[in-house]
Amino acid sequence: MLGTTLKIRARVGGEFDCYLAKPTSDGKVPAIVLASAVHGVDKDVRELADEFASHGYIAAAPDLFWRSVPGPLPHEDKRAAERSQPRLEKIKAGEADMAETLAHIRTLPQFNGRAAAIDFCYGGPYAILGPKRLGYDAGISCHGTRMLDFIGELDGVTAPVCIIWGDQDHAAPAEVLAAYRAVPARAANVEVHVFPGVLHGYMMRWNTKAFSQQTRDFSMARALAILDGLRGAGEQPKLRAAS
Repeated sequence: MLGTTLKIRARVGGEFDCYLAKPTSDGKVPAIVLASAVHGVDKDVRELADEFASHGYIAAAPDLFWRSVPGPLPHEDKRAAERSQPRLEKIKAGEADMAETLAHIRTLPQFNGRAAAIDFCYGGPYAILGPKRLGYDAGISCHGTRMLDFIGELDGVTAPVCIIWGDQDHAAPAEVLAAYRAVPARAANVEVHVFPGVLHGYMMRWNTKAFSQQTRDFSMARALAILDGLRGAGEQPKLRAAS
């Protein structure tokens, strides 16, 4: 494990935990902020943060549930789902946490001033909201939920946004996939990828039924390519054709 857990003070009062992993290399690098599923910053999320750090990027994973039931919860714990409701209100409150996590990253000497958000399940909307109004330079959503509520937020976003699902994801029924598949035709900054036979939660190893190594590898490759595009000032990350 490369990272440590620190406290970030919230502007509304109180403080929340954030897992932070930093690369060992010198020089200024981009950052990536991981918005977790309802289970919180668990072993899978920390391992993903460590993996990004091992590739030379700053990675942070804030606890977006500190206002209710803080910390990671066991996957069978019903409080994990309950603490994410009412959903739209919780996502709105978490915008401040995503912004304040980025503000903390801006204090790190290694940070080059550019950051992406990568989001899983519950956290999926931050892949759009981050570039939309929270100061992020790109967003990646992996098996995001309730995403149809946020498709209108893509209007006006010019930063790269990459959205990935499996076509057997119960949280992304046919109408959601159809709506998002239509977006790249009118928004060159958005890429949408849908993998056949892949279930909800494919990024998380604990979810042995849904975990897909191939789809996880693809998602990490796209995230790393987008981050690589954030290394140079003024450079736009290269998008990949939708699939």
